[in-house]
Amino acid sequence: MLENLNRDLMLKIKKWGYLSIFVIVPILPWSWYQGVHNGTQDFWAWFPILFIFGIIPVLDYIIGKDPTNPDEETEVPTLSQEKTYRVFTLMVVPVWLGLLAFCAWAFAHTEFSLMGQVGWLLSTGVIGGVLAINVGHELIHKDPKLENWAGGFLYATVNYAGFKVEHIRGHHVHVSTPEDASSSRYNQSVYHFLPRAMVRNVINAWKLEKKYLERKGKPFISRHNELIWWYAISAALAVVFGLALGWIGVVFYVIQGLLAAATLEVINYIEHYGLHRRLQDNGRYERVTPAHSWNSNYFLTNLLLFQLQRHSDHHAYAKRRYQVLRHYEDSPQLPGGYASMFVLALIPPLWKRVINPRVRAYYENELDQLFQQQPRQNKIAA
Repeated sequence: MLENLNRDLMLKIKKWGYLSIFVIVPILPWSWYQGVHNGTQDFWAWFPILFIFGIIPVLDYIIGKDPTNPDEETEVPTLSQEKTYRVFTLMVVPVWLGLLAFCAWAFAHTEFSLMGQVGWLLSTGVIGGVLAINVGHELIHKDPKLENWAGGFLYATVNYAGFKVEHIRGHHVHVSTPEDASSSRYNQSVYHFLPRAMVRNVINAWKLEKKYLERKGKPFISRHNELIWWYAISAALAVVFGLALGWIGVVFYVIQGLLAAATLEVINYIEHYGLHRRLQDNGRYERVTPAHSWNSNYFLTNLLLFQLQRHSDHHAYAKRRYQVLRHYEDSPQLPGGYASMFVLALIPPLWKRVINPRVRAYYENELDQLFQQQPRQNKIAA
C-alpha cells in the first residue's frame, strides 16, 4: 500500500504521523462518556482493549509495512538534530498525567461492576504501557537531562522506575543471554516468563545501582541513589491519589502501574523470544547485533510506538533516536505488529505454533543452542 508513495512524501507522513500516539488519549474519556450516558459503562470500560488489540491489528495489516529507511549520509544527521521529534515525546508527559488523573477519578466515581472495574484498570494499564512506558523507554536512552529525567518520571508514574536502571545497565548488557530476565527462552510461555521478569528486574535494579554507587565512591542510602528519588515520586503520587480520592484512588494507582509494567514485560517477551548470543571460545558472549531482537516493520504500529518495533536497530545502536531507526530485512522478523503479537503471546500454544518454526529456521544447523540457555555465572557479556 505504501511502496509506491514518493519518498519525500513518506518522510513527511512519518514525521507528523508520530502524533498518532495521541489518538489513543481520548479513547478512555470517550469510552467513559459513552458508557455513563448509555448505562453500559461495564461494556465501554473494555472498549480501549478492543481498540488496541482488535481494531489496530486489522488496520496494521491493511496499511502494511514501512518501505523507507533513512539515508545515513543525507538524512540521518538532520533528522537526529531536529527538535520537533524531541518535543513529540516530551509532550506525552503532561498528557499522560492528565489522563491518569481522569482515569482515577472515573474509577472512583463511576458505578462499575467488578467486571467493569477490571476492564477500566486493564484499559488504563495498557494505555499507560503505550504512553508512559513506551515513551519513557525512548527518553531514558537519551543523554540530555530533560529527556532522561522525563523518562524516569514517566516510569515513576507507573511504579516501575527500577526499569530505568535495569534496562540500561542490565538488559542492554545481557540481552539474549541466560543472564537477562527480560529475554524469554525458546519454548518458555509468557505466563512463566512474566512474574519472574518483573520480580527479578526490580531486585536487580537496586543491585545495579548499589554497584554503580560503589564504583563512584558514594553511599547507597543517599541523595545520589536515583532509585530513591524515583520511588519517592511514586509514593508521593500515591499519597496525592489517596488524599484526592481515598483508598480507592491508591488501589487504582497501584494496580494500573502493575498492569502497565506487565504490558512492558509481555513486549519484552515478544522482542527477544528464543534468540541468543552465541557463546564464544573465550567464555564471552558475542556482541549484540541486529540479529538478537525480533523486528517488525508494520507502519501503523511503528508510528504509534515511536518505532519501538524496529527493535533490532535499537539494540545494536541504543543511542539512535526513534526517527532514524532502520529496518533490517535479515533480522528475525515478526509476522505482525506488536498489537497482534501481544494477543498471540497470551495464547502459548498458538504463539509457539507460529513463532517456534521461525526461530528454528533462523537458527538452522545450531538448534542445540536453543536448549542450552541456562544461566552461566562465570560467563561475561562481551
